[in-house]
Amino acid sequence: MITKYGYSTFLTLLIICIIIIVIGILFTSGLLNIFLIVIPAFLILFSINFFRDPERNTPQADNIIVSPADGKVLFVKKVNANKYVNEEGTQISIFMSPLNVHVNRIPINGKIEFVEYIKGKYIAAFEDKASEVNERSEFGIKSKYGKVFFTQVAGFVARRIVYNLNIGDNVTIGKRFGMIKFGSRADVVVDNKWHAKVKKDDIVKAGETILFEHPEN
Repeated sequence: MITKYGYSTFLTLLIICIIIIVIGILFTSGLLNIFLIVIPAFLILFSINFFRDPERNTPQADNIIVSPADGKVLFVKKVNANKYVNEEGTQISIFMSPLNVHVNRIPINGKIEFVEYIKGKYIAAFEDKASEVNERSEFGIKSKYGKVFFTQVAGFVARRIVYNLNIGDNVTIGKRFGMIKFGSRADVVVDNKWHAKVKKDDIVKAGETILFEHPEN
């Protein structure tokens, strides 16, 4: 299934590639013919893979935070208070390569209290400071167990952040809320009451992998 967040991009690319392939078949020959058929065909296959949106089995416990993104854990680190979590806590950052599923999912049940979109730079998403200087969207959820802050961070290749969250929305763990197109990163920040359940270099899946667990249940 192709994600609804990528319909316009996917269909535009598909039409362009089909036109190029038809031109290649009808009006060219030799190496140019091969080039005009193989490259667009590869781009179509890449786009189908990039915009795929598989179903996920989300754990239903209340005292957990699941990954908002597919990818690889860049780091698990202690951080100072930020604009939403008003005390020291832990940050887990996840890097999404162009080969990962890029549909993002809600990390925990609760109510959206904070939404901010920030224009910024496009340094590589795996750089530590990317979450502070890159283009990004930032969200805060008030959950049963306190505040949860999470982000969509654009990377060197990514240039399009998509989300459909607004202040006041009641959200459900594991539900889709947007995507970042063509390589990116997601961060989750919580207070120190939460226990991290993953470590650096772990592979995680959006809506399925548990990032944090709260001792109260």
